[in-house]
Amino acid sequence: MHVVVLGGRGAWPSAGQGCAGLLVEYRGFRLLIDPGYATLQPLLARLPASAVDAVYVSHDHPDHCADLQPLLRARVLRDRSVPALPVYAPTGSLGPLLAIDEPGLLDAAYHLHGFNPGDAFDIGPFAVRTWSLPHWVPNAGARFSVAGTTLAYTGDTGPSPMLVELARDADLLIADATYVDEIPDEHVGFLSSAAEVGRYAGTARVGAVLLTHLWPGTDPEAAIAATRQAYAGPVSVARPGVVVDLPG
Repeated sequence: MHVVVLGGRGAWPSAGQGCAGLLVEYRGFRLLIDPGYATLQPLLARLPASAVDAVYVSHDHPDHCADLQPLLRARVLRDRSVPALPVYAPTGSLGPLLAIDEPGLLDAAYHLHGFNPGDAFDIGPFAVRTWSLPHWVPNAGARFSVAGTTLAYTGDTGPSPMLVELARDADLLIADATYVDEIPDEHVGFLSSAAEVGRYAGTARVGAVLLTHLWPGTDPEAAIAATRQAYAGPVSVARPGVVVDLPG
């Protein structure tokens, strides 16, 4: 399993980095996870829009899905014979985004597979299991497993006992670490800290941790240090171009 970080900012992109975005490849199958703001350009620097085989969206906040719309434009306006792109997202979550273009323009560009957080299904070679995790809107954290290798991804989440179950023995956990330690009152229960990621990653015995969704201004090195207070394995921060090769 080959994991490429397209972006890792939370809320809005910075001058040099887009928001959430991951490209996961296995034996030629390319799965795009959470195409947030400003992730399409680094994706297109690696491969044409037509080469994406499927998209998974954890929830409908634009820092996790906004660049799906220009991705679909890049596919259908260049070549209308390109097959419809399978898009997996919580039921009803993408209606407003997909409605911003002129009526009918993108209809042939995608095939929407709605699901309820908690469902399990396959995307190409990946067995996907999802969890409903606390956020302001329905958010589906997920495990993507293939050939004995597992990537766990939280999307955006507050504290939940389900996080240990989601992360259990994963080869790589990509986790919301919006803040280093203290979470502002208005975000308590809906977003996570790097310190909290370290606690449940240690309990879940994950192989490695990649911190994502850092709020602009959050110090990456401080976030790594906070995670290491309770987790002894490898820790890094999602930055554009970071590549992780997992066994299997």
